[in-house]
Amino acid sequence: MDCARDKVLAFKETETLELKTSTSELKEAVISIVAMLNKHYKGTLYFGIKDDGIVLGQSVSPKTLRDISKTIADYVEPKIFPEITHEVIDDKDCIKVEIHGTNIPYYAYGRAYMRVSDEDRKLSAKKIEEMILRKNKDKLRWDGQICKKATLKDISSYKFRKFLKLSNLKHDTVLNSLEKLSLVSHNMMLNTAVILFGKKPETFFPNARLRCAVFGTESTSFTIDMTDFYGDLFYLIDMAEAYVLKNIHIGMKLDGLRRIDVPEINKEALREAIINAFCHRDYYKYDSVNVAVFKDRVEIRNPGKLYDGLTIDEIVKGNVSKRRNELIAEMFNKVHYVEKWGRGIELILSKEPETEFKEAFAMFVTVFKRKKAQVGVQVGVQAGVQVELIESEYKILNFIRLNESVTLKNIVFFLGYLTRTKNVRHSINKLLSNNLIELTIPDRPNSPKQKYKITQKGSEALDKR
Repeated sequence: MDCARDKVLAFKETETLELKTSTSELKEAVISIVAMLNKHYKGTLYFGIKDDGIVLGQSVSPKTLRDISKTIADYVEPKIFPEITHEVIDDKDCIKVEIHGTNIPYYAYGRAYMRVSDEDRKLSAKKIEEMILRKNKDKLRWDGQICKKATLKDISSYKFRKFLKLSNLKHDTVLNSLEKLSLVSHNMMLNTAVILFGKKPETFFPNARLRCAVFGTESTSFTIDMTDFYGDLFYLIDMAEAYVLKNIHIGMKLDGLRRIDVPEINKEALREAIINAFCHRDYYKYDSVNVAVFKDRVEIRNPGKLYDGLTIDEIVKGNVSKRRNELIAEMFNKVHYVEKWGRGIELILSKEPETEFKEAFAMFVTVFKRKKAQVGVQVGVQAGVQVELIESEYKILNFIRLNESVTLKNIVFFLGYLTRTKNVRHSINKLLSNNLIELTIPDRPNSPKQKYKITQKGSEALDKR
């Protein structure tokens, strides 16, 4: 009794083990082989053992083995090459069939099946399509596709040489160096080469774009600034970082006699989140990477949810990384933009522990809480409405005070390359309407020679800050 019970346990059907009484069930056996391959890429099947694990044995001859082999060859597609052996179990003749194969989906008698527990279930057309897409995901990666309209002339040798220098790689010709990095196929540029080193990547990819915005509240109801940037990924990463740092509070601390700027969001964490957005985004989607600065937070949004079934819980709890764009990630790694082992989330959380990650509307979002939630402070009251200033408006106000009187052109130049003139006009009009600055030529407000000077109220607002 005990012996029989042990044998039942030893031969219990699973998702990778199928038992058949005899070769009279050969057709069903072929279906089981396909089902196991489609689920686990491997499996084992015995003839001569009942499905309850009792060994019955079966007639075995060279012809029997050939018949099994021929049936599998005739009715399983794509072809597999099983190992078929004569086994003696409990002094009884049995046949063991071991199978391996990764070229899914496999078909038996023209139909695809999937192993579920110890059952073989027919697959729907949708499920088969999903399997094919999963199998070909590496072939379908955007970063490894050929950019058919691009040529070597579209690659900036300056950008590429700079990359090689930062990577400590020896420079050959541009084409030879691109080939060594696997960025060329049949003398044609891959998408990665163009979006990283192209003279104007946006010519080929409209989504080689960064969209940035500053909002005056905790929602998108009041837009203070909106700016789009186009170019290669290295440029866009730098622009995203600069834009956020320009529009959040920067404190300072002293290191000996040196002043060190301290932004309210850690720069390393911020840059890592931005790099991750460009590294892991779905480039098949037309949308851009979006950076939004709110009154209480900063959001980095990239098109495409986490790749290949990865969950937020997995990336937060462990060093788990599945990369949608392996080639882009490899290039970033060469210039130390990303780590090979997916430590980016760990770095972000070590610098900014309150960072949140979420998925919404087919986008992955990183949310940094601002340490000083009140972006502006009340500086005046107009018609019963509180007036608040943002960081850039304080900068304008202070610049005007320090320089006594300045023109619009002076202010735009002072704020730097990320500034749009229309946004500066908006800020100046706000300062004027709240009597924080005034015109030096009151009767000619639109004169190109017009200058601005700070009022007593404006100086008080700066002093109270």
